[in-house]
Amino acid sequence: MLSVDDPDHPLYTMAQVTEALGVTAPVLRRWERAGLVRPERTAGGQRRYSRREIEKLQHVAQLAGEGMAPSGIRRVLDLEQRIDDLEDRLAARDAERPGDRPADEQG
Repeated sequence: MLSVDDPDHPLYTMAQVTEALGVTAPVLRRWERAGLVRPERTAGGQRRYSRREIEKLQHVAQLAGEGMAPSGIRRVLDLEQRIDDLEDRLAARDAERPGDRPADEQG
């Protein structure tokens, strides 16, 4: 797989991200300090963002635009991650025991 095809590969500069999201560099830095995003750093210390991080930042920007504080945004992101993890665990469990699904879920 080419690195440009990898959604986790850090390709985008802060300037590209601020332009794409319509936010300022100080806002991105504040979100980074709040732990909402962790961009990779080049050898020279410049931030590089992946496509996955940009998608996450779009969500962060939406929540911030609705008036949510960074601490609240972090809590929402943490809860969403927990939900995703639990759904993955349930799907894996269901795949191991296909005959044990509730009757309303069976075809």
